[in-house]
Amino acid sequence: MGWIEAVVLGIVQGLTEFLPISSSAHLRVVGEGFGWGDPGAAFTAITQIGTEAAVLLYFRRDIGRIITAWIASLGGRRKGDPDARMGWLIIIGSLPIGILGLLFQDDIETTFRDLRIVATALIVFSLVLFAADRIGAKQRELDQLTVPHGIGYGFAQAMALIPGVSRSGGTITAGLFLGYSRAAAARYSFLLAVPAVLASGFYQVYEELGGDQDGGTPVSWGPTILATVLAFGVGLTVIAWLLRYLDRGSFTPFVVYRILLGLLILGLVFSGVLDPAAGA
Repeated sequence: MGWIEAVVLGIVQGLTEFLPISSSAHLRVVGEGFGWGDPGAAFTAITQIGTEAAVLLYFRRDIGRIITAWIASLGGRRKGDPDARMGWLIIIGSLPIGILGLLFQDDIETTFRDLRIVATALIVFSLVLFAADRIGAKQRELDQLTVPHGIGYGFAQAMALIPGVSRSGGTITAGLFLGYSRAAAARYSFLLAVPAVLASGFYQVYEELGGDQDGGTPVSWGPTILATVLAFGVGLTVIAWLLRYLDRGSFTPFVVYRILLGLLILGLVFSGVLDPAAGA
């Protein structure tokens, strides 16, 4: 991977991670579109460490309270504290993606990255998001989050193992169907992603440093670190913008964009302009 490629992909990662349009799909498509090929699942996971660092910074006070209250609850104190409860719900909600990610690791790094699957996921799940945004009551806030709802969020997040679904899009969609407000659904989506994304990213770092690449695209550390830093800076700005936007705006623009992008990808694939195979 070259430095220019790293700059472009780092900015793309930062711009798309928190919007319901799938960052992994965009990295896959942009890499192929510029003739760089698939940047690989390892590169994607590692650069997501940068965007999750942006979450840690932006929500540092909330996360600090949650961690403090959760640790206190282990000793039998603050059991009824809503922050301690949120900590447990984030742990419970992270289990599905952790388990399914390990079970389907090979498919995630190969089969699921086929551009035909990516494009189909972009289109299909845009329609699901549109329905959720129209049907959802948008009355619940995070202090009303229940264990079943937390598990539901978790399985929705696990759908993002397929590029094109979108981690934020999947969890926000689940939240809307469950009756949560747009801002509440987005906020929990960001918090829920932290354990899974950091675990995935650092696991990929461990595998790459250990030389266990399983035939995948090797990571170029200098450019990858640059892309991760850029993803952090851009992602921090996008978080602030999206939460302000959701106070008054709908998800319709993202739905339209996803459909158009999916149709464009399918058109370019079937016309022979893009090679759909992962790792090409």
